[in-house]
Formats: sequence, C-alpha cells, structure tokens
Amino acid sequence: MLEFVNQSGQADIIEMRGVFQEYDEGRVKVLDNLDFLVEDKPDQGQFVCILGPSGSGKSTLLRYMANLQSPTAGTVKILGEDPNPQQRVSMVFQQYSSLPWMTVLDNVSLALRYQGVSRKERDQRALELIKEVGLQGHELKYAQYPTLSGGQLQRVAIARSMLANPSILLMDEPFGALDIKTRLQMQDLLAGLWHKFQSTIIFVTHDIAEAVYLADDIYILSGPPAKFVHHVDVTLPLHRDRSVKRSKEYTEIVHHVEDLMVSVSNHM
Repeated sequence: MLEFVNQSGQADIIEMRGVFQEYDEGRVKVLDNLDFLVEDKPDQGQFVCILGPSGSGKSTLLRYMANLQSPTAGTVKILGEDPNPQQRVSMVFQQYSSLPWMTVLDNVSLALRYQGVSRKERDQRALELIKEVGLQGHELKYAQYPTLSGGQLQRVAIARSMLANPSILLMDEPFGALDIKTRLQMQDLLAGLWHKFQSTIIFVTHDIAEAVYLADDIYILSGPPAKFVHHVDVTLPLHRDRSVKRSKEYTEIVHHVEDLMVSVSNHM
C-alpha cells in the first residue's frame, strides 16, 4: 500500500484518509482503508491518471470528489474542506451528458447562468471556449446525436466543465466510446486545455498508453477491496505531442505500467 505524505509544502487539492466503502450491510467491500493525496503544483497544475481492474472503485473515488457520494467511513477533503456544492468541481462522464434540448452555446454556458452571470458575458465567455475546443460554427446546433458526433458531444461536455470551474476537472473514461481517430484528437485537445488553464485533472481510464501520454502521475489500484499500490512518475516532457509516443522512454513507461497492472491482476 502506498503512503501519501505531503512533501512539497504546497496546499492539498484532494486528500482522502482511511476511506472505506461497503455495500449490502458490509458484505461487499469496495475500498479498504484507502489513502490518496494530490498536492498543488503552482503554474502547472496536475494531471493524475487512475488505473485499476474493473470494479476496483475508480469511479467511486471520482464521485467522492464531485460530492455525489460519501464513503462508508473515512475523510475526503477538497481544497482542505469537506466536498460541497460551492466548490463546483466539474465532472465529465463516458456517457454523453449534454442537454439535448439546448444548443451547444447554452450547454457550455449553463453553469454561468446558474451563477447569475449576465447573458452577454456568459455567451462571450462560452464562445471563447467553444472556439478553443474546435466547435466554432456549431454554437446554435442542438447538443444531440446525430446532429453532433460523439467526439463533438464530448467537446461540449469538456467546454462546459472547464467554463464552470477550470481548476478541478474529474473525467471518468471520457473517451472510452470514441473511435480511435477521435480519441487521439481528444487526447491532444485535453492536453492543450490542461496547459492553458493549469488545471488539476483526475482522469480514470483503462487505456495504459493514453494514461502515459496524458498524465504526469499515474496511480494504480489493487483489486477490490481496493487500495493504491503503485505510483508511476511519468518522466516525459511536460508539453507533449504525438512524437512523444515514438520515443524509447514513452515505450518503456508503457511497458512498466503494463507489468504493474499484470502484477495487480495476478494477485486478485
């Protein structure tokens, strides 16, 4: 089991201590005395990928951070406080989460509407981000399939989340349903947004190559009941493009993470 200690002296963005998750009156144990810590990295942000076998509690951890669920026991802190709606932590799901009866523009600006921002200002800010994610020209289309493709609908969700709160973004296998070409495009888009906004991104995926390409830290969960058992410091250049995937160092890290995942699976 990994030990999580703040060694940088920077503020804790996300902290979990002694977290348990049980169901069916304790007969099903998902998480067992789990700790987790994400520290602030000023002027950079954090891109953390979580890997683990199916059913190991990856999505459950994101729900804690988003204040959608509370653990059976233990503490969860976001920016030093209990999770609460005022923190407006953003989350992107694998399933398309846009509101199909609203336009792309209204979807992206939705959070600002509930914050009481004027229509003029929220449209202006939303249009800037719509352009950033490559949806310029689609502003007045309804955010639904097949009017928009799957990749475009995920761009809407990412833009909405970034505009609502670009500081903490949770992503639960957001590219899992996309074709390979669109998935690669979305990886590059997300990496660019991360550098622009210097966000803290917590990204759950089953794709090891994707995790190594995007993350600066990878954490691996054991099988249920889960704990974090491995940490991989991704020692690649901070700013990456697809040429990184041709490098020997990238390939070695992918193989190392694969070996760790196989080891975890063999001990389940």
